[in-house]
Parts: sequence; C-alpha cells; structure tokens
Amino acid sequence: MLKTTIEPVIDRILHVAIEVFAEHGFRDTTIREICKRANVNVASINYYFRSKEALYTQALSFAFHEANQLYPQDSILNKALPPEQRLSLFIDNFLHKLLDNSHLGLHSKLITREITDPTNALNGIIATAIAPQIALLQEIIQPILGNITNTTIVHRCLLSIFGQCLMFKHSRSIIDHLYPELIADDLAIKACAEHIAQFSLIALTQLAQQQNNSIS
Repeated sequence: MLKTTIEPVIDRILHVAIEVFAEHGFRDTTIREICKRANVNVASINYYFRSKEALYTQALSFAFHEANQLYPQDSILNKALPPEQRLSLFIDNFLHKLLDNSHLGLHSKLITREITDPTNALNGIIATAIAPQIALLQEIIQPILGNITNTTIVHRCLLSIFGQCLMFKHSRSIIDHLYPELIADDLAIKACAEHIAQFSLIALTQLAQQQNNSIS
C-alpha cells in the first residue's frame, strides 16, 4: 500500500525535476522551484531523495530510462541479425531519440546540459547509460571492421558514427534554417538515419578492405 502512494509522487517530482533542470541547469535550479511546480513541500525532496544532487542524479537516470522505454532496443540486441542491419537499426533508434519533440525533448536537453557543463553526476551517467551504448555499437561494428582491432581506429569509428547523429541534435537550429526538410517528420528522420548508416557502412567496409590489403 505504501508503495502505491509513494510512487506517483516520486514520478511527478522526477518529471518536474527533469523539466526545471533542463531549463536552468543544475546550478541555477532551486529545490523550491521544483517543489512549487510539482505541488509538494520542500521536505518531500529530503524525504524521497535526500539532496538536490541525489535528485539530479535520479532525474538523469530517469530520463535515460524513459527514453529507452519509448524507443526499445530489442531488435538491435538481436545478434542473429546481420551487423549491417543492426547498425541501421541502432542509428535509426538513436536519431529518433535525439530528435523527439515530445516531453523527451526535455530529457535530451537535460542530458546535453550535463555533458556540456558536467557535474559530479556525469561519471555515474557515463557508466550506467552512455558506456553501455558505446559498447553496443562497438559490438555491432566490429564484425564489419573485420581484422581491425586497433582500439584507436575503432574508437574513431564509434565517435564518427555518434557524431553524425549528434550533429542533427546540437545544430538543429541551423538545420531548421538551412535544410528543414531533412528532419521535417518521421519519414525524413528515417531517411537521414538510413543515410548515416549507409555512409558509415561504406567507410567501415573501406577501412576493413584497406586492412586486408595491407595484410596480404
């Protein structure tokens, strides 16, 4: 019984916290503002979360969790699929999360704030949310790279793929002015994701071929 009465309050506080932290950043956000919007008293934060820092950390984790629920990765995790197909699915999933215009847009804004102006929460977020995604992408592209095991080359490939996707997020205002048709709707975003996948696959395949030629 206690669990069912507490959970809605916690969820409401976390949703409002994401909103306020996304708007103002960690340092300029006040607990009083969060409590006012969530319609709870200040003591609730101490009771459920203990501190502003702990609330912020949980808000970040909650943001990642909600994004993954809305954009599940079941098919991406299917190792029976060809790596080329998994790469395409991974990029499509990631780009849609980045460009989501629903309340998840605030989640993305919050995470972007944390990356550009990091707090003590960043290490935990990297370990629990970001590093697993990087590891998943590496698992996907390694068979395409074949004999390439040089970690520096592999890491450059990973960041190149992520970078192509993040360009659409962090430069969205520019894209909206110059090429709005590229991200106008779901079909346009899918087309961009497919382009990034094909572009990346060509590069990965070429690197693998160069490696094979150098060996032979």
